[in-house]
Amino acid sequence: MSLPRTVRTPPRRLAILLTASLTAATLAISLLPTCGLAQVSPERKVRTRVAPVYPAIARKMGLTGTVRVQVVVSPNGSVKETKVIGGHPILVTAAVDAVKKWKFAPANAETTGTLEIVFQPGN
Repeated sequence: MSLPRTVRTPPRRLAILLTASLTAATLAISLLPTCGLAQVSPERKVRTRVAPVYPAIARKMGLTGTVRVQVVVSPNGSVKETKVIGGHPILVTAAVDAVKKWKFAPANAETTGTLEIVFQPGN
C-alpha cells in the first residue's frame, strides 16, 4: 500500500508568480512621482507641512523641477502671502496651494522666507 505524496513547497508556478508580483509592485512604487520639500530660509519652524499634489499633466510629461516661493508668515504662524520666484508654470499652482496650508511656529512679528518645493519622480 502506498501513501499519497504531500506537497511541502509551493508549486513552481506559484513561486514565479509571487516573485513577479513583488517585483512589479516594487518597481511601480519606485516610479511614482513624489514631491520633496526644502525650506531655504528657516527663520521659523514649520509645524505642519502639506505636500503638494503632483499634477497629472506633469506626471504624464515626466516633468520635474523646483518651484521657489517667497512666503510672508503672520505672527500666529499661518501663511499670509505667497510670491512665486521661479519654477515651471505647471508645477507652480500645486506648490503654492500646498504652501498656503503650511503652519509655522508662532512669533512676535511677521517673517518672510523662501521655500523650495522639488518635484521629481521617484524622489
